Amino acid sequence: MNEQKRAVSYLESASGILSWLGTSDHKRVALLYLFAASLWFLIATLLGFSLRLELMFPGKQLMTAQTYNAVFTLHGVIMIFLFLIPAIPAIFGNFIMPLQIGAKDVFFPRLNLFAWYLYMAGGLFALLSLFFDGPPDTGWTFYVPFSIMTQTNVVLTTTAAFILGFSSILTGLNFITTIHRLRTEKMGWLQIPLFTWSIYATSWVQVLATPIIGITLLLVILERVFGIGLFDPSKGGDPILYQHLFWMYSHPAVYIIILPAMGVISEIIPVAARKSIFGYKAIVGSSLGIAFAGSLVWAHHMYTSGMSDMAVLVFSFLTFIVAVPSAIKVFNWVATLYKGSIVMGPPFLLSLYFIFLFSIGGLTGLVLGAASTNIHVHDTQFVVAHFHFVMFGGTAFAFIAAVYFWFPKMFGRLYDFKNAYRGSTLLFIGFCIHYFPMFILGLQGMPRRYFDYVPRFATGNFIAGIGGMTMMIGIFLIVYNLWRGLRHGERAPQNPWGGVTLEWMLPSPPPTENFESAPEVKAYPYDFEEGKKL
Repeated sequence: MNEQKRAVSYLESASGILSWLGTSDHKRVALLYLFAASLWFLIATLLGFSLRLELMFPGKQLMTAQTYNAVFTLHGVIMIFLFLIPAIPAIFGNFIMPLQIGAKDVFFPRLNLFAWYLYMAGGLFALLSLFFDGPPDTGWTFYVPFSIMTQTNVVLTTTAAFILGFSSILTGLNFITTIHRLRTEKMGWLQIPLFTWSIYATSWVQVLATPIIGITLLLVILERVFGIGLFDPSKGGDPILYQHLFWMYSHPAVYIIILPAMGVISEIIPVAARKSIFGYKAIVGSSLGIAFAGSLVWAHHMYTSGMSDMAVLVFSFLTFIVAVPSAIKVFNWVATLYKGSIVMGPPFLLSLYFIFLFSIGGLTGLVLGAASTNIHVHDTQFVVAHFHFVMFGGTAFAFIAAVYFWFPKMFGRLYDFKNAYRGSTLLFIGFCIHYFPMFILGLQGMPRRYFDYVPRFATGNFIAGIGGMTMMIGIFLIVYNLWRGLRHGERAPQNPWGGVTLEWMLPSPPPTENFESAPEVKAYPYDFEEGKKL
């Protein structure tokens, strides 16, 4: 009787909205994050698309300058704090990581659900800022002194980010403890799958870096409410101090965003190539190296702030150093494909798109890491293009690849592969048409965050607008295809891709408590041939 109960799918174990809102099952919490984060993604995407429509032609098109600033701010806050940072760790870290290490749940199940409620509360505060005293117009960075002087509702939005920071810290603590304490008995550190390693490295950055932004945003609130003068130059404060504190978190946050995405690609590539991943230990080391070195380069965002030449030299050097572990990953992914028995599938196609787009984002990041070129393109559309090649071309493409890869395991259903190819390709083509012109616009001198521009920038912005429309069509097709697969898709087999990590040893969808007994652990997590060791 007990075995029959354990065999029941987590989707079937209890019905009704209350059973979901009070769940302690890591898989259900993951789905709560999935549906919420997907909604935030669509909202942020529509806000970004409205900005692109406004910029498609010179002059006012859809909104005033004040509305543009508000939409720009909310697009950034929602996309970064409510989608990019939590999406892959909170969804797939929650769902897949315990399965990959042979655990029945995360170490603190109730704390896991509480972190989701904090996440939803932060999103609610961000939405409320739309309706009280006007939405904030500072941009997602909340730079002082403007953020302490503007009459818009900065306090509510910074409170939202503050709450979301607590959710991130609690999730990171939970994942670190889970990996240390709940790994199945025979799984050593060098038997852990690479996605779980990426979640582990990310969690340390979440725990160590997120308190900095929480304290910084709290200081902004205190500045606005009590006028303490810490950042206000009229009271002897230092606005540059805010920039240091903000980027001490926000650059490591880039790695909170991209490390889990890299972990997703590290899972898909060997499965698609039917081959052990090249340089497992190097990828593990590079994940930890990125987490460490990425915390030392924050001031490359501040070359124009008046820092000393020595400081510029140090931060520029460290920026080039942090590119090395990222390059190691790209090399190892490509090397894994060499002489592999490659089987094409939607997750693998998205992974190829990721490698191409992320490589461009990384290389243009070196342009910004060198002070001489950074000063030329600082605060131009070049920075916008670079940022989106890393964040959207990297993390969002990896997120969709993860959904394609683990969708059959999560829901026990298959989606239409042809529509998956069509939607992903339209998104990729639209992305390139949208963001490549911004590199040129930036080199020509077009500033970012501007409501309008001079006529000589019109051609590039018009082409970018065409790309934005193509992207939206691709996103709509991807969402429709997944929704249709969820409702009407064919039943998924246990292991549709031929994976060898532990999550593929379970039925699709998995039972409520995952494993009935301790799973068998291979000496190497990516053995595609019996007895083969790397």
